[in-house]
Amino acid sequence: DKGAADKVVDEIKALGGEAVADTNSVATAEGGEAIVQSALDAFGTVDIVINNAGILRDKAFHNMDESLVDPVFDVHLKGAFNVTGPAFRVMREKGYGRIISTSSAAGIFGNFGQANYGAAKMGLVGFTRVLAVEGARFNIAANAIAPIALTRMTEDLLGDLGQKLQPDYVAPLVTYLAHESCDATGRVFSVGGGRVAEVFIGECQGFTDANLSPESVRDNWSTICDRDGYAVPAQIAEETKMFVDALR
Repeated sequence: DKGAADKVVDEIKALGGEAVADTNSVATAEGGEAIVQSALDAFGTVDIVINNAGILRDKAFHNMDESLVDPVFDVHLKGAFNVTGPAFRVMREKGYGRIISTSSAAGIFGNFGQANYGAAKMGLVGFTRVLAVEGARFNIAANAIAPIALTRMTEDLLGDLGQKLQPDYVAPLVTYLAHESCDATGRVFSVGGGRVAEVFIGECQGFTDANLSPESVRDNWSTICDRDGYAVPAQIAEETKMFVDALR
């Protein structure tokens, strides 16, 4: 939306900042390359990427077809790949970068009518975790946010509550995550209305049986699901160690 992009540029310039608008689509690899090139042409480098492009195509799953799935995946998930890819190469070369991707509670916790959107948004959590692992030795941090905010995409859904959920309340977290002093990486944060909270994926200690059977799974279900002493692996190597320790 050129009008919306130009308006944001004007707002940034009015506050003394510098900005350029680019209306290439994030949904294609060519568009992603062009967006990053615009930043390189204007500013000489790329320090920060914020993946925030989004659309909604809500419908109950039994009524959903690929015409409602593909556009959402193309913008939310592939869009992050398409823009971050060329920017990541720049960051890797210079040994610095900050990447923030916009996930959603709809993907993390689930929401009726949003199987397409939820799948794409949870995909961004996996995307973020892998970038954190691959970017670590190049001083590239990657994090995700799950915002609750009034936007052009959500204003009809939030109604009066939206006035308490202005994007202004999300911006401080994004600003901190994008700052060079922030060393958080591979993390996910819920944010909205002045509240910020980390969201994490935990794993129970579980149940181990060298002769595991359907019956032993059934009989030890409460142990399998016991959350006391759960762990929060930062990457697959830490989760694998849990398995190794349990099997010894």
